[in-house]
Amino acid sequence: MRSAIEFSITSNAAWAPGIETREAWQDWALGQPVTRTDSEPALRVMPAMQRRRLGLLGKMALEVAYECLGERRDIPTLFCSRHGEVSRSVELLRNLAQGEPLSPTSFGLSVHNAIGGMFSMARGDKASHIALSGGHASVEHALIEACGLLADGEQAVLLVVYDCPLPAVYASFQDEDTHPFAWAWLIEPPQQDVIALSWDAPTGTPSGNEMTTTSLEILRFFLRREQSMKRLCGKQSWQWTRHGR
Repeated sequence: MRSAIEFSITSNAAWAPGIETREAWQDWALGQPVTRTDSEPALRVMPAMQRRRLGLLGKMALEVAYECLGERRDIPTLFCSRHGEVSRSVELLRNLAQGEPLSPTSFGLSVHNAIGGMFSMARGDKASHIALSGGHASVEHALIEACGLLADGEQAVLLVVYDCPLPAVYASFQDEDTHPFAWAWLIEPPQQDVIALSWDAPTGTPSGNEMTTTSLEILRFFLRREQSMKRLCGKQSWQWTRHGR
């Protein structure tokens, strides 16, 4: 049985080193070459004392979260990252192996919902936030959760998607884009420009263009205003479509 959800995106933002403006992201979506850099987002809107505690991953995630949400408050947020702060976790494990004391700050920021907690505290916003990881289909599962919140009566939900390359010790498991990135959508109930997401068990042998496993392909689908896209993640087939009302 095929299941489906529908939603509209009323605001969006994206940031990656070297792709830092809407124009640069549009060029990227159209396949134009981009120059990667080692830059970090300024995140000026966040108090400096809290900003200094964040690494690149957290700064990217909150840069797009602030930009996408603007002055709106009381909006539940879904923080979606397949690997989260795995680099911090590896550093902590190395410290343990070497008999060194652990950094309380690094330990506190290594858990999967730490970035969401920092965002909530910095804004003084008591809206709920959820941290989610669902393998290759993390974004799709986050959107199901978001649409569930909308069905329960929320007026909007902020989705923040972000990841960094795995540390060298896990390099053999790297199977997605190897560059840091973050993007965010403010999701509301279906309006005029509607995105539908349906899923089912795949049938037959998928073609090569269906094996898109990186969440950046979802962002590319959105920015290019494509009408459809299919992703195969394990034993689940995800069909993205776009239509008006």
